[in-house]
Amino acid sequence: MSHKIGITYESPIFGPVKSRRLGVSLGINLLPKDGKVCTFDCIYCECGLNADHRPTSKMPTREEVSTKLEEKLQQMKRAGESPDVLTFAGNGEPTCHPDFSAIIDDTLRLRDEYFPNARVSVLSNATQLHREDVRRALLRVDNNILKLDTVNASYISRVDRPTGRYDVQEVIGYLKMFRGQAVIQTMFMKGDGYDNTSDDFVAPWLQTVIDIAPREVMIYTVDRETPVAGILKASREELDAIRDSVISAGIPCTASY
Repeated sequence: MSHKIGITYESPIFGPVKSRRLGVSLGINLLPKDGKVCTFDCIYCECGLNADHRPTSKMPTREEVSTKLEEKLQQMKRAGESPDVLTFAGNGEPTCHPDFSAIIDDTLRLRDEYFPNARVSVLSNATQLHREDVRRALLRVDNNILKLDTVNASYISRVDRPTGRYDVQEVIGYLKMFRGQAVIQTMFMKGDGYDNTSDDFVAPWLQTVIDIAPREVMIYTVDRETPVAGILKASREELDAIRDSVISAGIPCTASY
């Protein structure tokens, strides 16, 4: 059963907000401010389901993103506020923007000018990794945080619900092309028919993570209301056990509860 919820973010700049994983985060939303544009339709998404949040406005232009970001960075500089990170997130999948690569270039230039110690992060579901321009752009940022919730195709179709063609083995192949520079992000959760915390799911996922050899792994669980009812958080003990198994494999890993 689903119910209409959704946090929509201002576009193109929102925050700064305090992130569980990233610190003081200034958000960059490349998607329309009044709806959701995503290549997944995750049942746990805090922005709600795609069908409930059809946008009527357009994506911001490259020029608009650059102008608004510079204005916000200047404002923060005057106020003596420093962001820990500039985070591409918001109402869906940021790499869907046709000028994503050029916007990354602009953002890195502005970061270097105003807050050179801030990191640039991208939260992505990894569905656009078949595009070379996207892969190259993601390799230029400090943290390319790329989703891999499981290697189970049936679970992906029921939980992440890709809106177009999605082959998890193909995506894994692209993640390997990052040659140790990828950051893998995985949502662990439970519910009626939705549980990727058991060894049946964790063992093949862990082996795949070892094969990808990422720089880091971030695991987390549900933190806000979900559009589909009955979804439960993974327990602290479950997350800690998964985190420790990744660390035992020689890969840095953090867990957010």
